[in-house]
Amino acid sequence: MEYEVVMGLEVHIELATNSKLFCACSAKFGAGPNENVCPACAGMPGMLPVVNKRAIELGIIASSLLNCKVSDRVVFDKKNYFYPDLSTGYQLTQLAAPIGTNGSVQIETAAGKKTITIKQIHIEEDAGKLVHDPRTGSSMVDYNRASVPLIEIVSNPDFRNSDEVIAYLTKLQGLLTTAGVSDCKMQEGSMRCDVNLSVRKKGATEYGVRTEVKNMSSFKAIARAIAYEAERHIDAIEHKTEVLVQETRGWNDEDGFSFSMRSKENAADYRYFPYCDSLAVPVPAGWVEELKNAIPELPEEKMRQYLFRYNLPPGDSAILVGNKVLSGYFDKTVQVFDNEKIEVIRVFAREIANFILTDLLSFVKSEGLVLEKLIPKPQKLAHLIKLYKNNRISRVTGRAVFLEMLKSDVDIDRYLTENNLLQEADFSGLDAIIASLIDAHFPIAQEFKAGNEKVLQFFIGRIMKETKGKADPKAVKQKTEEALNGL
Repeated sequence: MEYEVVMGLEVHIELATNSKLFCACSAKFGAGPNENVCPACAGMPGMLPVVNKRAIELGIIASSLLNCKVSDRVVFDKKNYFYPDLSTGYQLTQLAAPIGTNGSVQIETAAGKKTITIKQIHIEEDAGKLVHDPRTGSSMVDYNRASVPLIEIVSNPDFRNSDEVIAYLTKLQGLLTTAGVSDCKMQEGSMRCDVNLSVRKKGATEYGVRTEVKNMSSFKAIARAIAYEAERHIDAIEHKTEVLVQETRGWNDEDGFSFSMRSKENAADYRYFPYCDSLAVPVPAGWVEELKNAIPELPEEKMRQYLFRYNLPPGDSAILVGNKVLSGYFDKTVQVFDNEKIEVIRVFAREIANFILTDLLSFVKSEGLVLEKLIPKPQKLAHLIKLYKNNRISRVTGRAVFLEMLKSDVDIDRYLTENNLLQEADFSGLDAIIASLIDAHFPIAQEFKAGNEKVLQFFIGRIMKETKGKADPKAVKQKTEEALNGL
């Protein structure tokens, strides 16, 4: 407890463009090795770049979201270093004029709210990917990712623990996915994080020796790496277990340790100089304002709407807001009820959230399916919920039909009719069933008049089972209660 951990983050976000930063090759994830490569992104001599306008726009949007000052021009610089996955022998990035500077974002943890300041956001091209073959001890290179556009969000050293780091990354995910800047899928590498970490005595003003843990792509791995590095630094200071040096380290998540990769470079090592094959792109104020005005409703605003307009529980609201696909589906389904009074909309909104967060997510998890390819039409879910709330079907039937909707484009009304699942407001023989069950469980029935309210639910459950869920639950409750009071 005598020590303070000091961290700054470099977060790499691949931009949601169709093509790469300087050529027309596809930037989409999942293609076969070296499928999306042309002479330009393969680093062939004499190939000239064409800047992707959409990448610049997404950089401007990201800078606006994070309260940065947007640059009035976009210029690129050469960052020179050699690595096998770097096809040209240099990376095109922004040193002299980053797209965004001096930003900030507010996070919240159990300890309260905190403002994280952002030094800069710059646009750059991604490198390729090395694929290591443990059988032969060789490495192969896949240039599909070479020149895919990304932004690097560089924070100031404002973080003091992993809770703050995870809160910040979660906040970035919410903002950038909502605005369509990136899908931020860490499992696909479109969001990666480098943690620059040092340790110092509490109250000290000088920073300790800094190490950078590179390219982590899960919150769990990031938290584990921070804990490991902090302990390693403190042990080195207290017990002289090793000499700390400024270096870049990798993280072995399977075995839970970091390892040295190379000494940490400084800017001079990269021999930066302006890239003369790409002219400066002016960024007029009107363009920035136009892009700002097109940003959709942000997570904080959506959270307030879910909490206060629809009266959803905070936990449900947070899950919906944190997933662009789920929140979009929820919003479109709620819109079906726009002509209803707000009290009615709130009732339907709660049911929509239940179906999405309980049934839909459970099915996705159990079947191992892709969420985006599974969602039924909003109008169909709205129709199913209307049937349930109007007592035409039971909740059990509603869940069963919803699962069928996830498997195929089922016609709800036809399915209910063909399978004899519709509830009947005036179920034939209901009075006789109630009387028969009360006679069969007469000692239990007598407890109702003694004040045991659970008895009513006991009988309702058995009556619904006896009628195979086809009796109207309201009618069952009313008639059962009358029968029990009449004993």
